[in-house]
Amino acid sequence: MTLIKSISGIRGTIGGAIGDNLTPVDTVKFAAAYGTWLKNNSGKDKNLVVIGRDARISGEMVNKLVTSTLTALGINVIDFGLSTTPTIEMMVTEYQADGGIILTASHNPKQWNALKLLNNKGEFVSGKDGEEILDIAENEAFDFVEVDDLGEYTEDSTGIEKHIAKILEHPLVDIEKIKAAGFKVAIDAVNSTGGISIPPLLDQLGVTYTKLYCEPTGHFPHNPEPLKEHLTEISAKVVEDKADFGIVVDPDVDRLALISEDGEMFGEEYTLVAVADYVLGKVKSPTVSNLSSSRALRDIAQKHGQEYFPSAVGEVNVVEKMKEVGARIGGEGNGGIIFGDLHYGRDSLIGIALFLTHLAEKKLKVSELRAEYPSYFMSKNKIQLTPEIDVDDLLKKVEKHYADQEVNTIDGVKIDFPTEWVHLRKSNTEPIIRVYTESTSQEEADELANKMITIVKSLI
Repeated sequence: MTLIKSISGIRGTIGGAIGDNLTPVDTVKFAAAYGTWLKNNSGKDKNLVVIGRDARISGEMVNKLVTSTLTALGINVIDFGLSTTPTIEMMVTEYQADGGIILTASHNPKQWNALKLLNNKGEFVSGKDGEEILDIAENEAFDFVEVDDLGEYTEDSTGIEKHIAKILEHPLVDIEKIKAAGFKVAIDAVNSTGGISIPPLLDQLGVTYTKLYCEPTGHFPHNPEPLKEHLTEISAKVVEDKADFGIVVDPDVDRLALISEDGEMFGEEYTLVAVADYVLGKVKSPTVSNLSSSRALRDIAQKHGQEYFPSAVGEVNVVEKMKEVGARIGGEGNGGIIFGDLHYGRDSLIGIALFLTHLAEKKLKVSELRAEYPSYFMSKNKIQLTPEIDVDDLLKKVEKHYADQEVNTIDGVKIDFPTEWVHLRKSNTEPIIRVYTESTSQEEADELANKMITIVKSLI
């Protein structure tokens, strides 16, 4: 089964059987559920939804299904076409819409697509709202309007332009310093919408660039998740072009990975660390990242005399914690930067602008900047379980086993040791426990993971 229904949206592979894959029927059903939820909760006679998509091959088809379903419910739709996730998040508030939908399966391969659902703040719907939408879909509790009440459909091609303008207006983005630095970069946009959003941003900032896979054809030339093993071509190009660094994004442009001038990965965990270092050098603010993100962000916050707060895994949880503690900068260790001054969503474009300003001020090579930050190494593993095992009970046994350590249970069990940590989370879709560890060397991170797996199995 490759149809995943969750509180944040619906995701699946194109084609196949109804209920097992993301078929047209499933797409319409879920779009109708979202539209019905919106109408039930907005208190308005007429609702407005903004929509955009990444460049994947199925995007245009899915777009037609979703927009037609929404207008059939009497909802007005503004379609921004090829766009980015952060752009659509910003357009919700820019146009005072009641919600938004982004058609993207993020870092999943081209066979996949998804509906990511936004509320009227341009943020992902909450768990409670997501459950309500799932319930409406399950019961098919929607009612379409008569012909005179159909919603209006309009197209708008200015979303990315408006997004970039907001970035350039922010005082922490120093356009003149960036221009004076004379940067040259290489871009890998995996043939999606990073190719139509990053170049115009760099043009405005006076940065020269070479492009790799920047045509939004949806034919991803490599696995679109921006991990080291998928980025050999752009790493070689950075060195070949003598670029200052490389920029890599996923298909919907909410994850940012950087490559140093020597072709080495800057480290996806360190994108947020570097940007936070810059922001905290200018403003006083707590920082937030999820429990599975690097300890390096906590170290940087402490360096600037600021507090660090962990959140449960998931962007909506990071955003909730950022608002709770008043954090202007936060995110996820997968290259997801959330800069609350602009909007509460992961945004590679503001990340690029802030990183360029930081680099212009530091006057360092990117590899030298990376060397200024504490080095941590991660290991990601899983423990396969049989379906009858009570995972929650097992995690409680782990918590009790480490009662003399610093333990956090807001999302699974995280145990903080003096120089390393381990985070155990149960999967929502399969009988496994995910085991994330971090230490001061790869060998020690792997060793901690193996030790933890042994201990967990002994407690079964």
